[in-house]
Amino acid sequence: MPTVHFDRYYRYDELSEILRAFANEYPQLVRLESLGKSYEGRDIWLVSITNFNIGEVDRKPALWVDGNIHASEVSPSSAALYLINKLVTHYDSDPAIQRLLDQRTFYICPRVNPDGAELALADKPRIIRSSTRPYPYDEEPIGGLIEEDIDGDGRMLMMRIRDPNGQWKAHPDDPRLMIRREPTDFEGEFYRILPEGRIENFDGYIIKSRPPKEGLDLNRNFPANWKQEHEQKGAGPYPASEAETNAIMRFIADHRNITGAITLHTFSGVLLRPFSNQPDDKFPAEDLWTYQKIGQKGTEITGYPNVSVFHDFLYHPGQYISGAFDDWMYDHMGVFAWTVEIWSPQRQAGIEKYKFIDWYREHSIEDDLKMMKWNDEVLEGKGYVDWYPFEHPQLGPIELGGWNVQYAWRNPPPQFLESEIAPIADWAIWHLQIAPQLTMLDVSLYRLGNHHFQVRLVVQNEGWLPTYITKRALEKKLTRGIVCEIQLPEGATLKSGQPREIIGELEGRAYVNSALSPWESSGFTNDRAKFEWVVFAPKGGEAVITAHHDRAGVVQTTLRLE
Repeated sequence: MPTVHFDRYYRYDELSEILRAFANEYPQLVRLESLGKSYEGRDIWLVSITNFNIGEVDRKPALWVDGNIHASEVSPSSAALYLINKLVTHYDSDPAIQRLLDQRTFYICPRVNPDGAELALADKPRIIRSSTRPYPYDEEPIGGLIEEDIDGDGRMLMMRIRDPNGQWKAHPDDPRLMIRREPTDFEGEFYRILPEGRIENFDGYIIKSRPPKEGLDLNRNFPANWKQEHEQKGAGPYPASEAETNAIMRFIADHRNITGAITLHTFSGVLLRPFSNQPDDKFPAEDLWTYQKIGQKGTEITGYPNVSVFHDFLYHPGQYISGAFDDWMYDHMGVFAWTVEIWSPQRQAGIEKYKFIDWYREHSIEDDLKMMKWNDEVLEGKGYVDWYPFEHPQLGPIELGGWNVQYAWRNPPPQFLESEIAPIADWAIWHLQIAPQLTMLDVSLYRLGNHHFQVRLVVQNEGWLPTYITKRALEKKLTRGIVCEIQLPEGATLKSGQPREIIGELEGRAYVNSALSPWESSGFTNDRAKFEWVVFAPKGGEAVITAHHDRAGVVQTTLRLE
């Protein structure tokens, strides 16, 4: 049985071995394949999980889950591993999981960006946004502050430099804590605060942040609302230009059975949904209502609030995010897609009411003191490092210290990892349970005499979501409805009906009103479809009847014409 510890983070080789071990230990439930190669040539692993003894993997309703598209956001890989582990180890003991994997499929990509994650998890870490491919230029930038672990202790902290014109000062009650200098502060000791790193071509006065050579943001490289570099940093030269995004987009586009998506990120402790670029009133109403219901369940399970990116998660007013995965999945692929931002240090410290991005621009000193108390009492001082002297090669005597961001902020500290990611697996399982599911309600054979037979098939959607998933999918004609086919034995012919018939979509229960009402007019049996044929079979034999829908699965039966 694979040994997986959920109190540590795995580098690529270990992660690969764990995934291979799952596939070897549970061959009836797990298949491992490579979606393609990353920029540096690493396999981008995909785990398909279903009962392979029952039905074809790509003809069952499926949920896509991925993680670690951003380099330093490594806890999403752990969350994906946790989901895999729960599904396979609970299959025999949990009837709900057994039923789910008998009927449906998970596609799980634990680490979309293996190259960037290797830098973040290195003994001497280096933090970039996403891919290691140089962009927008090949050459190294010249000059400026290069963020790195300059004293070789495995941490990337902050540098505190005494400066009479500095913007920061020590808090009077806790000198470790740096607070903003007030407009009328003229007396006292002040500091400049910089990220830990070395300064290239320092002239003794001017310090600029040196942009990384690797300027891509893979979660800006998807086609939905994609913008060029001058409008959206890191978006790449064109949509899906990058090996990693191209690989997952090709797979998703080729697998029409995907009914929803969850992409795992850090941090903020929030469930994010589209749109990124426009308000909620631009949604088809039913899609917005359904998004809200799915989000409410997610909040109930994970404790994370569910919010709109446009309304609640903009980095700056008027500057919206473009080229994001969840927008592409909803707007182009027509499924409900979410971005889960794992972990909220603020909430851990008891700061409950805050607005995610706005908090960094403006919050009270009381919040900082709560954060320090959390560091001291819960993290045992490992999250915020007391300032200590260091002889900087360019700046001379300085101090290093402050928040250990990679340990306490970007990802959960290892001892809190499992409790943080476990509920996300439960929500993913629930999310796949709501997918549409085509089932056979009735199949009948009526003997009409003289080797003529009437065949009838009635199918229904037993899922909560409609077969088309979203109204956006209907608008864009992304699905084609129920397809029913009849294969006749040798010598038989159809007297009525067609060998292949395509009818409309089937509703689920998602749009049923909560109040019984005589004005309900949506259709009493709009979750069902009926097919009928008259067959002439002078030699008898067997007729095979198949009904299928890209997103709702397949049903098949055989009738003897005798």
